[in-house]
Amino acid sequence: MRKCDHCHLEFDDDSLHIANINGKDKYFCCNGCEGVYRLLDSEDLGGFYDKLGSNTLSPVSKNTSSLNQYDTEAFIEKYVSKDGDKCSISLVLEKIHCVACIWLNERILLKQNGIFSVNINYTNNKANIVFDITKIKPSQIVKIVRLIGYDAHVYDASLQENYARKEKRDYYIKLSVGIFCVMNIMWIAVAQYAGYFSGISNDMRDILNVAGFVLSTPVLFFSGIIFWRGAIAAFRHKMPNMDLLVISGATLAYVYSIYASFTGGETYFESVAMIITFVLFGKFLEIRGKNSAADSLDRLNSQMPLDVNVIRDSKSVRVPVREVEVGEIVSVCAGERIALDGELISEVALCDESSISGESELVEKAKGDRIYSGTMAINFAFNYKIGKQFKNSIMTSIVNMVEDSLNTRPKIENLATNISRYFSLVMFVVAGIAFCVWYFALGSSFDRSLMVAISVIIIACPCALALATPLALLVGIGEAINKKILFKESKMLETISHATTLVLDKTGTITKGALSIKFMKSFMNLKDSNYELQVLIQIINQNSHPISLALRNEFSCHYEFLEFTSIEEISTKGVVAKINNDLFLAGNFELLLEYGVIIGDEILDNDYEGSIFCFAKNDKLLLFCILEDEIKEEAYESISRLKGLGLRIVLLSGDNKRACEKVANSLKIDEYYYKQTPLDKANFIDRLHKEGEVVVMAGDGINDSVALSKSDIAIAMGGGIDLAISVSDVVVLDSKMSGVLDSFIIGKNTYKFIKQNLAISLIYNAFTIPLAMAGFVIPLIAALSMSLSSLVVVLNSLRLKNI
Repeated sequence: MRKCDHCHLEFDDDSLHIANINGKDKYFCCNGCEGVYRLLDSEDLGGFYDKLGSNTLSPVSKNTSSLNQYDTEAFIEKYVSKDGDKCSISLVLEKIHCVACIWLNERILLKQNGIFSVNINYTNNKANIVFDITKIKPSQIVKIVRLIGYDAHVYDASLQENYARKEKRDYYIKLSVGIFCVMNIMWIAVAQYAGYFSGISNDMRDILNVAGFVLSTPVLFFSGIIFWRGAIAAFRHKMPNMDLLVISGATLAYVYSIYASFTGGETYFESVAMIITFVLFGKFLEIRGKNSAADSLDRLNSQMPLDVNVIRDSKSVRVPVREVEVGEIVSVCAGERIALDGELISEVALCDESSISGESELVEKAKGDRIYSGTMAINFAFNYKIGKQFKNSIMTSIVNMVEDSLNTRPKIENLATNISRYFSLVMFVVAGIAFCVWYFALGSSFDRSLMVAISVIIIACPCALALATPLALLVGIGEAINKKILFKESKMLETISHATTLVLDKTGTITKGALSIKFMKSFMNLKDSNYELQVLIQIINQNSHPISLALRNEFSCHYEFLEFTSIEEISTKGVVAKINNDLFLAGNFELLLEYGVIIGDEILDNDYEGSIFCFAKNDKLLLFCILEDEIKEEAYESISRLKGLGLRIVLLSGDNKRACEKVANSLKIDEYYYKQTPLDKANFIDRLHKEGEVVVMAGDGINDSVALSKSDIAIAMGGGIDLAISVSDVVVLDSKMSGVLDSFIIGKNTYKFIKQNLAISLIYNAFTIPLAMAGFVIPLIAALSMSLSSLVVVLNSLRLKNI
């Protein structure tokens, strides 16, 4: 007979296989034990076997399901995202119970060659892993997770609901067993306590003890299996956690009660059952709280259709959205949700874009207009040509952005994680000290001293501390989604709560961005056949500036295509175009004067409040316009409330002095700067940083991209939603100034509630641990109060929904 070098169980020599590890022959009963041994050895965790001593382990259970599917071309195409040389995959880890489990998986995975980063979200156990697929394959990643006692499956929104339902059903079954046993064991406890006062025979006492043993055993080993798994993993990897505290306390009480049954002492079987049941119930409420907070994410996913009608060979074929290629024609029925981005090829369409923009008004589309995924066709059917694959569509980008927002942790969460990581180990030491003081110094009985130590172990579980930050972040992100605000990373909630300065662009941010012509003077023939007018129309149709959009409404006639010799856009000034020897200028006074255009004093000397547009040919002015933009209705109240939050408000605009001054005065913004180029705006952000300011900038995401990238938080208004997502940290989908205000309010409130949760958990431990050490708390009350502390943190986080 020989022992397996991992589990230390004895087997026949023929049943063991030999592996040479570090020049020594090692014997294993199965590949699972060998795999764990090799992993612990490679991570310098071999000291675990010294601590194991003469104890034995169960052989590592082998998951026989195949991993080949993770390396297939179809799987990689669907679930693995590629960005240059780096790939990323999202996995959901199973059997995760606490932050120590998170830490262990991250540490082991990061040690693997080819893995660049691992972020595991405690609220939904979703792991985002960035890796080099040429060095490590997805199947190998899952295999490593299995080897350390956990399991993983690929994240797929369509599969998560089934997984969540299964998890909930398992909790229901385990809770049902626990509650049934607790209700019955309480009657036994009543009889035992009554017997202590009125007298009870030894035979009857033994019968009651056996009944208590029978009822507490399934609670400890079946209902408590969740905690056993986490405790075993923690013990193996020398990482004490909440599960180890719960199981240690309950098992000590259970073992002592068996001993007391034979020696005539007091038993605590009812405490064992209640400890496990109460803590399990608290964990169940924790999961329900997470699910409630994540409802907004589920609603986003539920908006996406699974298949669409594609026109192939003059026939309509139902095709899964992931298989539709760019350039194919999709037919949409009235009332159907649009799954893919594209371009309308029918003459007209009516769409409800409230899921993206937040606006309830229907949008009428003309041939050639963009069609967005996530919107809905209204009244009649239409056809459109696919412009992006499903994985690159707007709604998929939004969903991915929301899901990824919880994967980066703010500094305060890292602090809480570090505290809880060592907290459990400290509590074991404190419990040992309490036992020694009561037993040796105070001369109390062994069972009294043991119950004090058990109470300390159980009451100190860091569940509330582990939940304090991630649950509040999840609720905050969910509330932001409800208000049509997307945070790319949850840590931005912490950053925005510390912001001191808000920099605002004018056009498209404070104003509606829909300019209208207030005054126009023409020095040319405005008939359609006019050559110069044809040039103007072609220039404004090739430009997306708000002034060009306003002029398109005025000069909406068709034009004949003219081939420019050259055309160039000059930032903040306008457009310079050449056709043969003719020079055409479309822009402001500065551009025209720079090229020597003659402008009359009656036009040049006035101080205009609106935006200026001029059109000239060679040195002759042909058209002069004054355009004005309206301030967004909600901007007045929003700016006022933002000031009330203590923020320094700065207006940066590329417009002229009078136009900028008018908007600033209307909104009572004291600090404003005009005629700012994109580079000027970026330099201004740099100056604010040198002054020690934490800067948030809100812009339209088009010409403010440089300045946005310089700011601590970039808020993009969602008018150009795909561009806004690419250049920002926060996207306000409905483009309202109230969205900017809500971003600050949600960030500040979330951070406030995180601090409240941390205070609750720390004050709870500071108050209850001394009480337990002093002997004022029995294990049953310890379990109840620990569960209540977690529940208080959950309920406090959910209060964010009502603010």
